[in-house]
Amino acid sequence: MNRPLTIGYDAKRIVRNGTGLGSYGRTLVNDLSANNTLNLRLYVPDKGRDDLRGQIVIRDNVEFCYPKCIGIPFEKAFWRTKGMIKDLKRDGVQIFHGLSGELPFGISKSGVKSIVTIHDLIFLRHPEFYNWIDTKIYAWKFYQTIKEADHIIAISECTKRDIIEFGDIEDSEISVVYQSYSPSFRRPVSDSADPSLPKRYILSVGSIEARKNVLLAVRAMHYLPEDLHLVIVGRHTKYTDKVSEYIRTHQLEHRVHILHGVSNDQLPVIYAGAESFVYPSVYEGFGIPIIEAISSGLPVVACTGSCLEEAGGPDSLYVAPNDDEAMANAIKMTLKGAEGRQQRIELSQEYIRRFEGRDVASQVVDLYNNLI
Repeated sequence: MNRPLTIGYDAKRIVRNGTGLGSYGRTLVNDLSANNTLNLRLYVPDKGRDDLRGQIVIRDNVEFCYPKCIGIPFEKAFWRTKGMIKDLKRDGVQIFHGLSGELPFGISKSGVKSIVTIHDLIFLRHPEFYNWIDTKIYAWKFYQTIKEADHIIAISECTKRDIIEFGDIEDSEISVVYQSYSPSFRRPVSDSADPSLPKRYILSVGSIEARKNVLLAVRAMHYLPEDLHLVIVGRHTKYTDKVSEYIRTHQLEHRVHILHGVSNDQLPVIYAGAESFVYPSVYEGFGIPIIEAISSGLPVVACTGSCLEEAGGPDSLYVAPNDDEAMANAIKMTLKGAEGRQQRIELSQEYIRRFEGRDVASQVVDLYNNLI
């Protein structure tokens, strides 16, 4: 009988990020841990948030690993970017998986094989959405990481094309493995509606930043029935203030509602009560909220120009990211009573089966085995 593979993970985002990269890592690790041919060691600079760390299903083959004798932030950063390699070798790690686009410097010469998941290269494709210094830091990390990696996972064909273009590397060095989504969106929720939410609403979920372009959905409200509301769930940014100012200026306060700090338990309930889902982002690496929405039984309207058609499939609707009237017309086609609405939902739910955890995990395990 073959010995289990020992896989190490850069798990900082797992214990610190509530959404995005954190969700990706937690979902993937929980799916992989069901495979008893793997030993999973999660390397974190500190314990992070108890609520996030607690979302990892602790099994006999899962262990959090912390640095020893580190007390100041600089030491933690050094350990994660380089010092961790000594711990990986000590622990018998055969493959290290950078879950958030980074690898320790020098791992390529350490004898430990490495895989990195790259989620997007938006900072190279659309640098206008970032601070200048951030684009330089992110780009430097990207180019260093692809030099270190034995193999790269891209979470969409769109991201793979960007990696090939900007990284100038071969197609064979990259595998597309789509992101899975939390099983909480596949479970039925209570039929009782949240009394704090409007009776009829369309929903948008994601950090409220310029790239996410939620102002397009807000502008579309002018063309939609007066009793229809828009609920926006996401992290506050400077762009949120711009959206709020538009809402005030155009007297939409009674129809557009912005929610921050929504818990993981609340979110499936908010999805379940919506009539339609909008995701007007200009550019994404994947777009996991689209999968969550479809899993929750919602029709989806998104924007063209990146990977969102990959996430939503051929039966969701797509419009240009600057056309508010087209957005409104597409939303009308997803409202209750619209012709073909239920068929689009059912076909989309069939499409997203490819993103279910067990299938995604098996693809990642195949890559591990091939690398060894």
